[in-house]
Amino acid sequence: MSLAHIDSSPTSRRLVAAPAASAPVAPAPSSAPAPRIRAVPDGAEARGFVLYVGIDEAKAAAAGTDLGRIVEALKQLTAEIAPEAETYAAVALAPEGAGGRDVDVVRLALQDPAAIAKYRHVPEEEDRASGGVVVDISRKRLTLDNENSALTYKEFELLQYLVLREGRTIERAELISSLWNASDDEVPNERTIDVHVRRLRSKLGRYEDIVRTVRGVGYRFDRHADVSIRYASAPSPDLF
Repeated sequence: MSLAHIDSSPTSRRLVAAPAASAPVAPAPSSAPAPRIRAVPDGAEARGFVLYVGIDEAKAAAAGTDLGRIVEALKQLTAEIAPEAETYAAVALAPEGAGGRDVDVVRLALQDPAAIAKYRHVPEEEDRASGGVVVDISRKRLTLDNENSALTYKEFELLQYLVLREGRTIERAELISSLWNASDDEVPNERTIDVHVRRLRSKLGRYEDIVRTVRGVGYRFDRHADVSIRYASAPSPDLF
């Protein structure tokens, strides 16, 4: 998945009427400490929060609105409640027809640790029961309908590169520069990428369409409802 960003700071300010001259002046409120948020550990302080909103454009249109108007309304509300707050909105993009709940797609796209941990720690028993495709980043393993698929090292590298950039079309030149070194025996070109993708798809069998061809550009990974990703517990060596 890729992200499109919208960045702005609140500009509206709330006006408070001054008390009449004859009205008694209320005593200043006591400076009681703000209640502590339970999720914040000792030695740290809260600097803001994230609100994940899961709704696609079709659902927003059915409700008589759109994503941009929802974002602006939330930013305006924040400005009215806390004029000094700064806001930053990030819109999560997913491939057309991608499965899963909208809010889960958003949380994964924005790298919510709890969401990533949930997908990373799916019990293997559930994987075996559900079948489908399991791309295990942590073990460099692909499972199709509960059977291990014998990918070569380069084929898994290619699949992993696309998976970690879910929904973004990757040009062939980027795949060459990212997955091949000058010291490699093979001298890659765009034809080389096409050959590796064809071999990868042949091993994906009936799930071959999770690796899509974008004509004239490159390739893209599209997650289906029957595809699970198991992430590594440590940062992936795949750089981006």
